[in-house]
Amino acid sequence: MVYDSDPEAAFADQLEKNLAIKVYAKLPGWFRIPTPLDTYNPDWAILVEKDGEERIYFVVETKSSLFTDDLRDKESAKIECGKAHFKALSIGETPARYVVARSLDDVLNRV
Repeated sequence: MVYDSDPEAAFADQLEKNLAIKVYAKLPGWFRIPTPLDTYNPDWAILVEKDGEERIYFVVETKSSLFTDDLRDKESAKIECGKAHFKALSIGETPARYVVARSLDDVLNRV
C-alpha cells in the first residue's frame, strides 16, 4: 500500500490488525470532493462492524495532530468542508460519516 505519511502507515497497520474493520481502502488521488477552496482528497474509506452488523462507512482523514492550530489554514478549511459535505449527504439508516483521526481508536469511539 502506498502511504502519504508516517501517520497513514501507522493507521493502516491499526486497520489491518483490528477485527472490527471488515474492509478498508486508501482512497486514490482521483477521489475528490469539490469544495469552495479547491478539490479535496480524504485518506481512507472503512467498513466497520458494530454489534454484529456491517453498517457504517467512514471516510477518514488521518492527521498527526487533531488540533486545528497545528494544520495549515487551507488544509484546516478543507477538512471543515469535508465534514460539511458528508453531513449534507447523511441520509438513510447508515450514512457515510467523516472523521478526522490520529488513530483507529478515534474512529471506533465515534461508531
